[in-house]
Amino acid sequence: MTEQLYGRNAVREALRARRRTLHRLYVSSGVQETGVMAEIIRLASEAKVNVERVERQVLDRQLREVNHQGVMLQAEAYPYVELEACLELAGQRQEPVMLLLLDHLQDPQNVGTLLRTAEVVGVHGVCLPGRRAVEITPAVVNASSGATEHLNIAMIGNLAQTIVELQKGGVWIVGLEDDANAQDLDRADLNMPLGLVVGAEGAGLARLTRERCDFLVRLPMRGQIASLNAAVAGSIALYSAWRQRVER
Repeated sequence: MTEQLYGRNAVREALRARRRTLHRLYVSSGVQETGVMAEIIRLASEAKVNVERVERQVLDRQLREVNHQGVMLQAEAYPYVELEACLELAGQRQEPVMLLLLDHLQDPQNVGTLLRTAEVVGVHGVCLPGRRAVEITPAVVNASSGATEHLNIAMIGNLAQTIVELQKGGVWIVGLEDDANAQDLDRADLNMPLGLVVGAEGAGLARLTRERCDFLVRLPMRGQIASLNAAVAGSIALYSAWRQRVER
C-alpha cells in the first residue's frame, strides 16, 4: 500500500530517515529549487528515488485541498514497530524507558504536534490504540514536520492491557488529567521509567485507562480558560519529564 506524503519538512525527513520504501518524488515545476527544496532533491538522488517535475495542478489534483508546498513523495505505508522495539531502544541508549501513550486521540494536528515534541525530547516509543484513534497518515506526518519518520511507533490492540504489561516490566504509568486527585506537574517526580498517557480531545482519559495509571498529573493554571488542548498539555508534560532527566 502506497501513500502520498506532502509538505517540505515531512518529505525531507522521510528521505533522511529512509525507513520506508520510497518510490518517486514529484516536484512542482514552479518552485525554486533552493534551501529545503534543494536538500529534498539531493536526498532523493542519494536514495536513488526518481524525481519528476510536474505542473502544480497535478499535485493539486492528487492531494486535493492540502498545502503540499510544491512537493509530494510516493512511499510505502508507515512502518509500525512492536512495543518490544521501543523498550529495546531504551536499553541500547542505556536510559530509563520514556514512552508516550495516546488514549484515542483523533485530531491529526494534535497527534502530529505531540509526536514532534516526543521526537525532540527523545522518547523511546509511542503507543497508539488500534481503534477509535488516528493512525499515522500523511496528514499526521505533515503535522509532525516529519518527526514520525524518526520515531518508534507501535500500534497496540488494547491500551489498558498494554499498561499492565508495562507496569509488570517496571514502567510507571502517569496519566495527564485535570483531576482533583492529580499532582501538580511541577511537583511530580517523573525521573523514572515512564509511560506518559495523554487522553482524547475533550473527553480526557478513558475511565479504565485512568484507573490503571499509577498516578495522575495536572498542569496548574491561573487564567480564565478552563484547560489547554491535548497537544499543548502533553507537550509541556513531555518536556517537563525530559528536563527532570537531564538535570539530575
